[in-house]
Amino acid sequence: MQNINNPIIGIVGGLGPQAGVDLTSKIIEQTLSRFDQDHISVILISMPSMLVDRTEFLLGNLDENPGLAIAEIVETLDRCGADVVGIPCNTAHADSIFDVIKQDIAERHSSVKLLDMVTETVNFVCHQHANIKRVGVLSTTGAIKAQIYSSALAIKGIQTILPSKYIQENVLHPAIVDEEYGIKSCSSPVSERAQNDLYETVDKLVIAGAEVILAGCTEIPLALVDSHINGIPIIDPTLILARALIDAVAPEKLMPMKEN
Repeated sequence: MQNINNPIIGIVGGLGPQAGVDLTSKIIEQTLSRFDQDHISVILISMPSMLVDRTEFLLGNLDENPGLAIAEIVETLDRCGADVVGIPCNTAHADSIFDVIKQDIAERHSSVKLLDMVTETVNFVCHQHANIKRVGVLSTTGAIKAQIYSSALAIKGIQTILPSKYIQENVLHPAIVDEEYGIKSCSSPVSERAQNDLYETVDKLVIAGAEVILAGCTEIPLALVDSHINGIPIIDPTLILARALIDAVAPEKLMPMKEN
């Protein structure tokens, strides 16, 4: 680590902006502290105008790879002294995007540690829910096309339960991105329609056999704030990433995991 006495967590914000703020808040909430000075230094860079839409790129509607701009922000965080970096955007972890970022770090021979939100989340599911065989995934259409979670879960022998094509395209994805009521445009507070659409999708995944629900878009935990819905655990990758970032630089400050 570069900063032994004052480790620094870097966050790539703007993907959307509220997701970066949510990650920052969860880092604070998950840190053992008595005073202000006990908290870990965090640098959040939120430059949404630099970052093209990840789903539009993955669907082939944009030529510009968002990984290029994300890599620039990671480099800036590195130069500012960040020891570890997290990207609070599940869709940005598609191989075609995430590999660009990792390649840039390698080419610069940087010592900054980039955490993989998807890997951290899947490892958490396997550890905390060892007997689970079917995981329901809520995510953007781009993340589904890239098979971000389905591929990672399959390696662990876990089946992914996804919404039907109709629900994904007409209910779930609009609940995230719709310009009038989606969480990206209405994040504080989340619109009632977006929240209701998410609950509807959760119900359908449970009916289809999901034993846990993975909130695989960083906007979704802004709406689904409960740890369980009708007895089914809701997994929040932002919370998992927050805990992993703390553990990477100051494990002694990581708050014990609450029992579900």
